[in-house]
Amino acid sequence: MISAEAGQGTGRPLHERPWLRPALVAAAISLISAAHYLVPERQLVWQNLLQHLYLVPIMYAALRYGWRGGLIATAAATASYLPQLLAARGAQPYPGYMLSRIAGMVEYFAAAALVGLLAEKDGRQRRRLEQSSRDLERLNYELQGTIERMKRSERLYAVGQLAAGLAHEIRNPIAAIAGAAGILERHPDDAARRKTCIEIISKECTRLNRLLSNFLDFARPRPPSFQRTHLEPLAASVIELARHAAGRHSVDLRCEFPASLPEIECDGEQIKQVLLNLAINAIQASPDGGEIVVSAKAADGAVIVSIRDQGCGMTPEQMQHLFDPFFTTKETGTGLGLPVAFQIVQQHQGRIWAERNPDRGMTFSFELPLKCEPTP
Repeated sequence: MISAEAGQGTGRPLHERPWLRPALVAAAISLISAAHYLVPERQLVWQNLLQHLYLVPIMYAALRYGWRGGLIATAAATASYLPQLLAARGAQPYPGYMLSRIAGMVEYFAAAALVGLLAEKDGRQRRRLEQSSRDLERLNYELQGTIERMKRSERLYAVGQLAAGLAHEIRNPIAAIAGAAGILERHPDDAARRKTCIEIISKECTRLNRLLSNFLDFARPRPPSFQRTHLEPLAASVIELARHAAGRHSVDLRCEFPASLPEIECDGEQIKQVLLNLAINAIQASPDGGEIVVSAKAADGAVIVSIRDQGCGMTPEQMQHLFDPFFTTKETGTGLGLPVAFQIVQQHQGRIWAERNPDRGMTFSFELPLKCEPTP
């Protein structure tokens, strides 16, 4: 039983035995002093060496316990060595021997105090740094938690906005369909009314289908399939589609693409969707006789495509919500065209923005890199 407890005692770490280090310093001083007594004073080389050995425990005590520890260790070394020094007064190896030994011990006092003060200063700085590090870790942990909570809140807010916007957009077509069905029920034999009601139902069903398709494109975007693509023929086909979509709008659509425009890596169908959404928005915003210009230019490893219109433009407040889901300035808009375009451009590692023209109208631009880097 006794041996087991002793074994456990010897296995304890140093911080659980605070007396051990001072005991080692005292033992070292005692051993050096004993060696001093054993070596004759005439052997100056050994005496000098032994006196300088006092520096080891003294400096250790100063570094470990500060200037107080250093001075205590120096005082202990002086007290151990002083009796031998006083005993040798009558047989000094050379004149001034006693004075030189005393001066050496005084120097040790000064060195211990200086090293101890520097060690304490360094310790204070180290403790401040450790405390600052702990504070930074705590703040970083709290910040990460705050960011995660904000992300969750933002996702919940976005879901709520999407649900509210979708419910609002669906309610109007359903009300129109219900009204048309009521008219058909009340006047089943009126051919003119039946034709009008069927047109309303067909139109509203198409509108609902388009709304839900746009919503799904926004909520579950398809990953792009990247291929080397020329933008000029792609933009030309979009302009033809946009002309048909313009209907009664008499606007002039022009395409200004330089012949030297480089190929880019993109999903052609998705970029066509972006161009078509922006072109239709420009057509709907433009007055009769207005001009819409689709242009492109190369810019430092990327291509910038711009669609400029001559409409009424937007206010700064409207531009702040430009890419928010279900935000629209049009009576018949769903408010999903620009958010879908924004997501597609982001998936292509690009960016999209809008600017007010100096004269009138808006310019929507998006930038696509020539080569998409693989995402981790």
